Amino acid sequence: MLNLSCSSKLRLLEGTLRRSLPDTLLVYGTVMTINQGNPAAQEVLVDSWPEFKVVLTRPRREVALDDSDLYTNTYTVYYRDIGAYRALLASAGAVNWGQSFRILGLQDGVYEVSKDVAESKGIKLEVLRYFTYFHPDPSSMPEIRSVLDPAMRLSSLDVSHADLLNETWSFGGNEKSRKYLATLIRHFPSICLLDAAGHPVSWIASYPFGAMGPAYTLHEHRQRGYMAMLGNLLAKRLHALGYPSYGYVDVENYPMQRLQESQGFQCLPNLWYFILHNPVPVKAPTLTPRPAPGTAPT
Repeated sequence: MLNLSCSSKLRLLEGTLRRSLPDTLLVYGTVMTINQGNPAAQEVLVDSWPEFKVVLTRPRREVALDDSDLYTNTYTVYYRDIGAYRALLASAGAVNWGQSFRILGLQDGVYEVSKDVAESKGIKLEVLRYFTYFHPDPSSMPEIRSVLDPAMRLSSLDVSHADLLNETWSFGGNEKSRKYLATLIRHFPSICLLDAAGHPVSWIASYPFGAMGPAYTLHEHRQRGYMAMLGNLLAKRLHALGYPSYGYVDVENYPMQRLQESQGFQCLPNLWYFILHNPVPVKAPTLTPRPAPGTAPT
């Protein structure tokens, strides 16, 4: 197990991962973020270098201080050899099994191996599965314009909006999620539509691994094309920054699936796995999707 900290090696890794898109989306996005200042304080593990068979990203020890923080304690993984992932995951120090954490992966073997290794330690994992949508060329997306009230305006999210996002995010509703959302707003691209009072009515943020989301439109402002417009704009903004344009969609969120496909996003054949470890459920938030009262997640 090697901690890849050299900037030239990380840039080389970024280029190597780019050539294997979209399979490498999660780790590629994270490595890009590391190479552009590393605002989320992530680090990269590989089994060997320069020829590698597995890449695992994780939070640095100095930020992974809260053992019950499922949000900060996020790992992403891509493997070329499933045995290499098994060996890395089972090795001492690769993953802190004493913490709550989530492992994100786009390969079926990520869950199977994670489950096997956890069971060998007497640990049970939960898993959530989503569709992954990826746009191969956001610059080709046609411009989308919605008919807006003259008092409304486009903007980026502000940290003062974190409470609203926390109330509506399907994974939110607790202080740890609010802190995580504030970090996303502070450091990563976002776009929103503000009403006359300056309050967001529709928005999309982005994650440290480069994906679009969380996304939401207040119930009373739906069916007006806001999400299509914002998604189009953010996809192009991320593309201009060098990031791939992708995100996850609930397998039962048919309106969002249709929206993604109408804009040229492709549903990838493999599912997106959220693998959850929560050894202290009394103290830690349970990362289970929940709709906000009277609304449905988007």
